[in-house]
Amino acid sequence: QVQLVESGGGLVQAGGSLRLSCAASGRGFSSYNMAWFRQAPGKEREFVAGNSNIGNSIYADSVRGRFTIARDNAKSTVYLNMNSLKPEDTAVYYCAADAHGYFVLVDKAVYDYWGQGTQVTVSS
Repeated sequence: QVQLVESGGGLVQAGGSLRLSCAASGRGFSSYNMAWFRQAPGKEREFVAGNSNIGNSIYADSVRGRFTIARDNAKSTVYLNMNSLKPEDTAVYYCAADAHGYFVLVDKAVYDYWGQGTQVTVSS
């Protein structure tokens, strides 16, 4: 069983930066495709960024150029560096792991493990 624990959320002014971390327990982290999703109040959970087990990364159009996903396999941790934050980035951010896929996918249904979420609030 894999457990994912997010940290790093908080309140920041528009234009500011935050770094989210997601630490994984259990074995096999380096073989997983990892992703970040977010869910704003009253909205569906949406894909933000993903990193494959061979290091390829993809991003949602809304965050490309502002957010960067990175992983440290030695620490079993994936990060989301968020710059130039906007009020519309306000959401609960979730880390997810796909233990079986070959490619990073944006469909939340394929992910096997989820963290508990961390709140990010961007004030205008």
